[in-house]
Formats: sequence, C-alpha cells, structure tokens
Amino acid sequence: MDAHPVRGKELYVEYCSRCHGAKGQGNADKVIPALAGQRFTYLVRQLANFAGAERESRTMHGVAIQPAINDPQNWVNIAAYLSRLAPPADTQIGSGEATLLGRGIFHEQCASCHGVDASGDHDGFVPSLRHQHYAYLDRQMHKLADGYRHNADADLVRFMRSFDARDMRGTADYLSRLRGPGKIRNTMRQDGVVVN
Repeated sequence: MDAHPVRGKELYVEYCSRCHGAKGQGNADKVIPALAGQRFTYLVRQLANFAGAERESRTMHGVAIQPAINDPQNWVNIAAYLSRLAPPADTQIGSGEATLLGRGIFHEQCASCHGVDASGDHDGFVPSLRHQHYAYLDRQMHKLADGYRHNADADLVRFMRSFDARDMRGTADYLSRLRGPGKIRNTMRQDGVVVN
C-alpha cells in the first residue's frame, strides 16, 4: 500500500493525539507510550494487533476498531506519519539506582534483537526502545512476563519471566535514558517510500 503521511496526520490528530500527545510524545504520568519516531512496520503491526484484540488495552481496542481507523491503509498512513516525527527529546527516567545493571542486561540479553543502540531490527518488526518513558517500558516488561502481550514471541515471554522486578526496573531505566538518533535504519519500500 502507498503511505500517505498527511492523511495519517489527520487521523492521528483526530483519534490519537488526545492520549499520545500532539507530537506523539506520550504521557509518562498516565503510562502512555511515546510513538514519535517509532519504527514504521512495528507501528502498523501494533495497530493491526489492537484492532484484532491480539494486544490488550480497552482504550486502544476502542480506538482501533472505529471504522475510520480499522483499515490497513489507515494503519499504514498513521504509521507513516508517526515514524517521520522527531522522537521526544525528554522522556521520563527512573531513579538511576539500577541503571548499570540494566545496561548489562540489555547488552547481554536484548541487543541481539533490538540492536546495540536499542533502535530495533533492520526490517522494523522489532521496536525501537529509545526515547521511551521509563514507566511504560517497566510496565510492558511486566505485561510480557505476565502473559498479557498475546502478540509477543513465546521465547520473549519466557525470557522476560526470568527477570525479577529489579532487573526490569534497571533495564527500563537504562533504556529510558537513551537519546539521540542511534543507528539510522531507514529502508525503502517497494512503492519508493523511505521509512524508518
């Protein structure tokens, strides 16, 4: 499908910005993720998963099943818009008490899939974990371990279950502090659209 970021912006402003912010910066206090600069393919997949109730969130499911959103072309359009936005320059961070532990865990256990700079895989199916709020990262690790992310790889769920709460806090804190572009992972789709 052709990507139409201008149409994606219109849909995002009308249906998504109230929660995710005018510029996709999220809301750390409400544990709402930053979406600006996230990987295009990952965003499309998550919208599809919310629409199909393969990912739990009553609020997101309610938005994703609305006729104006629940269409693969519109998922592509919204993802094209969000993936082109500049990531938030300032995200919520943790206490700093276990950041070194988190750094070690990430580079030993997570970087093989998420990349050494945490910007995701080459194809964009694995999300960037940079520029994300601490509370959201911590909550999602717990949800993975507790089996609430039905769209997650079974090996990832088993892996997350090996973490204790301190491991998760430390890893989330380390990741929440990653700023800047990381490795640029732009790809050109068959229709000639460059996405990150």
